Amino acid sequence: MKTLTTTAALEDFCKTAREFSYVTVDTEFLRERTYYSKLCLIQLAYPSDDEDSAVLVDPLAGDLSLEPLYDLFRDQSVVKVFHAARQDLEIFYFDAGVFPKPLFDTQVAAMVCGFGEQAGYETLVRKIVRKPLDKSSRFTDWSRRPLSEAQKTYALADVTHLRDIYEHLAAELKRTNRSHWLEEELEILTNPDTYDSHPEDAWQRVKTRSNAPRFLAIVRELAAFRETYAQEKNIPRNRVFKDDALVELASTKPKTAADLGHLRLLLREARKDPIAQGILDAVARGVACPQDKLPVPDQGRGKAQVNPALADLLRVLLKAKTETSGVAAKLIANSADLDAMASGMRDVPALVGWRREVFGEDALRLCEGRVALAAKGQTVKVIDL
Repeated sequence: MKTLTTTAALEDFCKTAREFSYVTVDTEFLRERTYYSKLCLIQLAYPSDDEDSAVLVDPLAGDLSLEPLYDLFRDQSVVKVFHAARQDLEIFYFDAGVFPKPLFDTQVAAMVCGFGEQAGYETLVRKIVRKPLDKSSRFTDWSRRPLSEAQKTYALADVTHLRDIYEHLAAELKRTNRSHWLEEELEILTNPDTYDSHPEDAWQRVKTRSNAPRFLAIVRELAAFRETYAQEKNIPRNRVFKDDALVELASTKPKTAADLGHLRLLLREARKDPIAQGILDAVARGVACPQDKLPVPDQGRGKAQVNPALADLLRVLLKAKTETSGVAAKLIANSADLDAMASGMRDVPALVGWRREVFGEDALRLCEGRVALAAKGQTVKVIDL
């Protein structure tokens, strides 16, 4: 198996790949010790029996530029096929500001085509390709060199089998006229907003028991500092301080370095500068925040009065629709969406696009009392009233 370590070799491969209708792509990366993923390996394949049709690309090779690959990603005549593409796309977006287009994600396509909610790559290889998949190298350290033959074989299988999976799913989407469903989903994956992290919004991911505006203002400042510091140092945010320590800081409102020394949950490194000073400054900003700038918690769904009986009926309807359509339930609507609809809200994803076609229209009619549900044998029927 060939490993590409020079820009010229990568350029030659990408030039050949442009002669085909699609190319399969996968990556291996590490993220345990960094904020941004460290790209360690790229696997590429095009549909051919040529022994050079599947290759490994070593981005850790010193003289290798990925620009030929990014040019291929920009080529609209070649479909770029991934499985569970989100983390791969995040890497390429942060590295070069580029998204592979047109894109095909076999995990999303499999959920649309009736393979259930757990459409893992191994499952698709077993069900579509009818071959076993060796996953013994799944948790390997991909940054270490040299790679073993077992690692290379494992990595290459992630794009060679993907060719058969893509062709099967693409044909199924065409047969069922659901290609536009997949396209709607992939618009999210190729939207920069999906990946851009805004430190000022990081507080919304922190779970707190209190919704007091002043308390939330301190949480907001601490979360923003942590996110900015983690990005600048390229370390995981929990290495700065964890969520439980952040909540403790917002509750105790320390003013001095000595105050930080009394906190139970704060990591040792966070008691020293520059993190310590950053914490004290963030707390001070939160305490001094003007009244009209205090954050307002999102209470929309929490305050809405949910009709529990209607929510249960919507869950029954969703189960019935997933059985008849073959689409994974979590791709159509989650519990929060159903509860929101049962409380009268209508700005939910389940009522937009293809989801409205599969589930949303009947869900609205059920909420408005225009249809009923009836059990018939092992199925549930929608009955007009």
